[in-house]
Amino acid sequence: MKLIIGLGNPGQEYQNNRHNIGFQVLDQLGSNFKLEKKFKAEIFKGDNYILAKPQTFMNNSGQAVKAIKTFFKIKPENIIIVHDDIDIALGTIRISKGASSGGNNGVESIIKELGTKDFIRIRVGVANSLREKIPADKFVLQNFTPADKKILKDLMPQILEALNSLISDEPLNKVQNKFN
Repeated sequence: MKLIIGLGNPGQEYQNNRHNIGFQVLDQLGSNFKLEKKFKAEIFKGDNYILAKPQTFMNNSGQAVKAIKTFFKIKPENIIIVHDDIDIALGTIRISKGASSGGNNGVESIIKELGTKDFIRIRVGVANSLREKIPADKFVLQNFTPADKKILKDLMPQILEALNSLISDEPLNKVQNKFN
């Protein structure tokens, strides 16, 4: 069983923010998410995976991840986190395992709660030409521009292919070589 976590912030006002790319990706995979209060997350169960969108806000994502992981007895190496990365150009993804948080507070929360970095991350680049002109915390809470949305729409099949490869147990190094 794989646990795929999409990071973001709950609420309509954050729906189209750069920080919510994890939620947006998971919405492409499952449509009938159900709020599970005991996990503090919206959940969708597939045949061999669970999709989860923590409802704890980004900085406390680890609480939901730990609760789901513990309940379903999922090993950290079977957890995949999808999140934004402001240090990667828009239209690019990077896949890593065992890496530091890279300054992403949601990933930092997960590392702290799980006590390990031994999980896979799909980092979706969100940096554009405005990135250097706006403080990072304000940049990630801005909505994608129409031009950004077009780039992400074109990138989405690649993200979903990478996720499907990881869900189907394709070796990580093969997936990384294909998408990094």
